[in-house]
Amino acid sequence: MLKINLLPIRQLKKRAKAKNQLFSILFLFLFVLALLALVGFLQAQNIDTLQKRLTSLNKETASYAATLKKIEELKKSRAELERRTDIINKLKADSSLTVRVIDEVANRVDPKRIWLQSLNQQGSSLRLTGIALDNQTVAQFMDKLKASPFVNNVTLTNSSLKVVSGRNLKAFSINCSVAQPSLPEPEAVAAK
Repeated sequence: MLKINLLPIRQLKKRAKAKNQLFSILFLFLFVLALLALVGFLQAQNIDTLQKRLTSLNKETASYAATLKKIEELKKSRAELERRTDIINKLKADSSLTVRVIDEVANRVDPKRIWLQSLNQQGSSLRLTGIALDNQTVAQFMDKLKASPFVNNVTLTNSSLKVVSGRNLKAFSINCSVAQPSLPEPEAVAAK
């Protein structure tokens, strides 16, 4: 006797296999979805933590704003004080320079041969006018001025004959520049 199985086993196996694959895909999809939800939750937690930290840092920055403003005011005040100190130091240097220049000129004048009528200093420019016995006396005076460490660029701007008390004398005008002498370099002093 022959037995014929009318049940479609192959189709049933294929259906079972397809069901298993469908459940596997569904399970994998749910697993990926759960994994994405977990990552999203962790990122949300991280964002929340960072926002709280940002808020606290902003509050801390705001608390330092008054201190920073005071520091800026102190910097401005310090700059103004330094500017004023520089002006005072420059005025001191200029006033001592004027005294030194007058002393240098006075020491180089031969009172028996040359007489100064005016001495005018404007910044670093010095103008001398006077009367001398002759041209040689004026030249010697200019050479003496050139030897001074405070006087530079001595030039005769005017020389003319002038009659004073019946004598023919030389009226002259000299322009020069004045400056503090430069101090020798420490290395040059050590070499000597």
